Parts: sequence; C-alpha cells; structure tokens
Amino acid sequence: MANYQLGHINFEENRVELHNMLNLTGAEISYNSLPAGASVPFVHAHKENEEIYIVLDGKGLLFVDGNETEIKKGDCFRIDPKGQRCLKAAADSALQYLCIQTKAGSLEHFTMTDGVMSEDMAKPSWL
Repeated sequence: MANYQLGHINFEENRVELHNMLNLTGAEISYNSLPAGASVPFVHAHKENEEIYIVLDGKGLLFVDGNETEIKKGDCFRIDPKGQRCLKAAADSALQYLCIQTKAGSLEHFTMTDGVMSEDMAKPSWL
C-alpha cells in the first residue's frame, strides 16, 4: 500500500475530514451533512485556498458575499479564497456535500497532460 491510502467515510457523521485518513498533501477534502434547516454556524473565507463544492443529495442555500443562491443535488460550484461563504440546508431537506480545498492557482496539469500510461506494469484482472 505504499502508493495509495484507503479510507472509509461514515455517512452517518455530520462531517468527515479526509486529510489525516488519507494523508493528503495537495488538497483538503471533507464530507459534510447538514440536517434539514441546519446551517454551517459561521461565515468564512480563506487566505489561499479556493473551495469546490459538490452537492451529493438534498437542497439548500449558498451564501457568498451577501448573495443567496438555491442549490440542489448535482450542483457544483467553486468559491475564490476571499469569498465570504456559508451553507444552509432547506427547511424540508438535509444537505450532503463534498468540499474540496486546494491552493488557488496551483493546478499546472490536467489528466491528459499529467497522466502516464502504465504499459509495462501489472494489470488488473478486468483488463
């Protein structure tokens, strides 16, 4: 297991941070669940990190810099480090989402320019 870490998210928890579980070095990822009507209890921004959110289930409200936007399952959005943000679950729906934090401007390569095909390595049973 030298080249990977395997973890497990307990979806019964309200928040699970993956940085220690997976020994993350380039991003912070968390699973979050707000019960119906609940809110993140503070508005915040970041010094350097942008945040990417992926709504896994439910619906709610996204607050950024004084603006409120309805969000629902399948929505994804990115917030600049300086964006003042907060999330709230709808009164009639819980809200589950992933939050990915990474240093703004740090991405230098995408899958097609960073990936390397493994031609001479062991292959899984399905290939």
